[in-house]
Amino acid sequence: MNDSSLTASRFFLKNSVLKAEKTIRRMGGTITPGKIIAEQSFGFWTSLFDTHHYRLIGGSVIHAFPHKPSFVNRSVLNQKLNRVREFRNRVYHNEPICFNGNTIDFTEASRIKIEIYELLEWMDQDLIEFVEYYNGIDNKINSSKKL
Repeated sequence: MNDSSLTASRFFLKNSVLKAEKTIRRMGGTITPGKIIAEQSFGFWTSLFDTHHYRLIGGSVIHAFPHKPSFVNRSVLNQKLNRVREFRNRVYHNEPICFNGNTIDFTEASRIKIEIYELLEWMDQDLIEFVEYYNGIDNKINSSKKL
């Protein structure tokens, strides 16, 4: 995590691990690999598909998507993951996600849902059925369109 190629990211991965260790210590816990992994942000995981991180770990992270189409490469995954992360951040920061000017428009939210479902399917095809059971997004969108 000290490789000079990571200077551009300001050693984001290393700092994320150090931050996780600090959090675990503050909570009085024992630092374990599992706890460090559990403390990582979505940004940490998506950054593994950034070119400099991806090269450094030998591209092994792409194996998290064993069911992806053959034409899908690191760049495609990186773009999709970053769009999902950016949308998630907008939701987290209470920014509007369903407007186009003064008009209610769920186009972007629907597009992001499709991308999330694609990513899930590429990881494990059974995840779609599991997530769909808990999904209330379409009902909320349809209800909102009736307002």
